[in-house]
This record gives sequence, C-alpha cells and structure tokens, in this order.
Amino acid sequence: MSSTVITRWDPENKQFWDGIGKAIAKRNLLISIPALTLAFSVWMVWSVVVVNLPNVGFKFSTNQLFWLASLPALCGATLRIFYSFAVPIFGGRRWTAISTASLLIPATGIGLAVQNTATPYEIFILLALLCGFGGGNFASSMANISFFYPKAQKGTALGLNAGLGNLGVSIVQLVVPLVITTGIFGVFGGEPQTVIKAGNTSLLWLQNAGFIWLPFIAAASIAAWFGMNDLAEAKASFADQAVIFKRKHNWLMCWLYLGTFGSFIGYSAGFPLLIKSQFPGVNALSYAWLGPLVGALARPIGGWLSDKLGGARVTFWNFIAMSGGVFAVLNYLPSHGTGGNFFGFLIAFMTLFATSGIGNGSTFRMIPVIFLTERQREASQKQSGQDQAIRDANKEAAAVLGFSSAVGAYGGFFIPKSYGSSIAATGGPEAALYAFIVFYVTCTVITWRYYSRKNAPMPC
Repeated sequence: MSSTVITRWDPENKQFWDGIGKAIAKRNLLISIPALTLAFSVWMVWSVVVVNLPNVGFKFSTNQLFWLASLPALCGATLRIFYSFAVPIFGGRRWTAISTASLLIPATGIGLAVQNTATPYEIFILLALLCGFGGGNFASSMANISFFYPKAQKGTALGLNAGLGNLGVSIVQLVVPLVITTGIFGVFGGEPQTVIKAGNTSLLWLQNAGFIWLPFIAAASIAAWFGMNDLAEAKASFADQAVIFKRKHNWLMCWLYLGTFGSFIGYSAGFPLLIKSQFPGVNALSYAWLGPLVGALARPIGGWLSDKLGGARVTFWNFIAMSGGVFAVLNYLPSHGTGGNFFGFLIAFMTLFATSGIGNGSTFRMIPVIFLTERQREASQKQSGQDQAIRDANKEAAAVLGFSSAVGAYGGFFIPKSYGSSIAATGGPEAALYAFIVFYVTCTVITWRYYSRKNAPMPC
C-alpha cells in the first residue's frame, strides 16, 4: 500500500475496520466535507448575485435574472452524469483535488465580470454555466465516500458528507451579503460599485461574491491531493458501471431523489427571488439563507434515522410531510399581490427545507442497501461468491448514488423556472406549487409500492 493508493479495503471486516479502516475513512470524510461545501457555495452563488445585479447598474430583465439563477443547476445536473463515473476511473483523491480546483475558474470570472456594467449578458450566461462545476462535484464526492464505509454506517457517513456539504448553500446566502459591503481585499479586490436606492447612496464590492472563495478553494484542493486516498478496489471502467442503466431500482431511486434533493436545491435557488416577488417589502437576503441551513442540518438526521428505522420507512412518511408543507405554503401566499402572511410562509418553507433534507439522507441510505441485497440474492441463486457480490454491489451503488444525484439536481433548474413560468402565466406561483404536490404523491406511491410496505419486493 502506497501513501495514496490503498490496495486492500474491507470495511465489512470488523477487525480491519477497527484496526485501520475507520481512521482512514474518517480522514477522507473530513477532507471531503469542506471541499463539497465550497462546491455548493460556488454552485449557488448566483442565487445571491442575481438579486444585486440591478442594484449595481446591470439592466437585465426579471426573466434574464431567473435564467442566471437556474442555469448553474442545469449545468451541474448534466455534469453529475459524467462525474458519477469519475471516481472508479480516475480515483477519489485525484478527482476530488482536480474537481475542487476547477471551481477557481467561475469564482474568478464572477469577480472580474461584475466590475464592469458593460459586460455582455452572454458572459454571465457562460459564468453561470461554469458554476455548474460545483454541482457536478457532489456526484463524485458521494460516490467516493460510499466506498469507504461499511453498510451499517453508510447512511450516517453519506448524510454528514452531503448535509455539511449542503451547508455551502446557506453559507453563500449568509456570507456573500456581508462580504460585498466592504473592500476586504483592499486594492487587490477592485473598485466598489455605487448603489443609489430610495435616495440613499452606498458602496458594494459585488466582485467579492466570487473572490471570497478563492483561498479556500486552493486550500481544499491541496488538502485533497495530499490527504485523501485512492482505493484500488473501487477501480472500474465506464462499461463496468453502465450496468446500472439496466437496473430498475436505479431509475426508481432517481425519481425519488428528484423529489428530495431536487426540492432542496430548487427551493434554495429560487427562494430569494420568490420572496422578493411575493413579499416585495421584505429583504429577501435576510431570510433566504435559513432554508438551506435547515435542509443541510436535517440531512444527517435523515441518514441517522434511516440507519435506525430503515430508509424506506423514513422516506415514505417524509414525502407525505412534504406534500403537507406545500399546502401550508399555499395557505400563506398573498393572492394577486395582496394579503399573505410572510412569517407563516417562512415557517412553512422551513418545514419543506427540513423534510427535503431528511429525505436526502433517507433516500441515499436506501441505495446501498437495495443494491447489496439485490446482488446477494443473485449470488445465492447462482451459488456464487458473496465477496464478489459485495464488491459488485458497492460499485453499482456508488454509480447509482452519483447518477441519481445528477437527475435530482435538475430540480435546481425546474423549480425556479416553474416559479417564473407560473408567475408569467397566472400572476402567481400557485400552479407550480400544486404541480409539486402531485409529484410528491407519485414519490409516496413508489416508495410504498416497492420499498416500505409489508412484503415489499425490496425492503430497505
């Protein structure tokens, strides 16, 4: 075993795990988490930047701003399809370091572009798409960590990696409004922009929305390169992993994860603009960061609960709660610009964020169990080796974790665009919200039919 490549890895062996496995897995997880947090921060930075672009002189329409908020999710979701298969091909250490370093490109680009109001809209489109690098990182990060932990602890480990990684969404919505109000980089950060609002003049350093992440990205990339490990047993070609496209449960779990993570990232991307459009008297950025924070902190709880109670049971009841959360949001929305209750709306949305986070953890706990059970059943029927079945299951589960996260990430595009389309067509977001309820009902039925009911074909 070299310092970076581990040739033998057997976390299901208690002696191996207690002896050296646990410490190595923990170190890789502790490096993975901040790298993923930064990835989410860069991915979702446009949710804050778009709110401030008109303030500093950019003459973009509301529809153009919604596109900028949506495109990082569209690109990130698409990149996840490819990132899903990267770890077994390139190695977890190498890919984590390289993919984290790639975030330097959009972060630097944003810092430069916002300093000139003559910057074409097309440049902003390109930068929004490049922020999709951050979204892609999630697929490879989760696939990588899944290899390190035994079945009994995967839910908690994946919940911590994803949940604390998801904190990047809340961090960006909390930190960016603060750092753009001061010239923290001095002469190296560029000149401020003048903002005139309601007769009051103030200064903004909007470029700090990109520049603030640069030193942290560099540090995380170096830590990944020198501190993480590649697992020889995790090696697999694309052809080896492509078998998941023939697995029914891959597609079912993609649908369920679209309902959980798709909701989390979509609500996060659209929350600031939704508040601004429905409650114009409220400072959206004062509250927008709360939702992603609640969702991120709830994710490890979902993984932990699923380790104790079973992922399918938690997921089933969680989708019912999500449907109720949307009904509550509808109850507190203003009608045709009048009425409404902002704090009722905020509490209802916090419920939605919390349940989306719990569902993120529970669905990701289901995937390794499903594929391990399926491969072990096949091995028993064929009277073949259980060790090989476990190795095959780990590789398939890692690929499904990544691929389902790709499908789920499209929620980050569709939810804010659904708001925009619904508002344009009907004057409010209600039509989009009713569509979300219908979708959650389908998720509830699928979970019950295949995974949670008595005598379900794949209990997990």
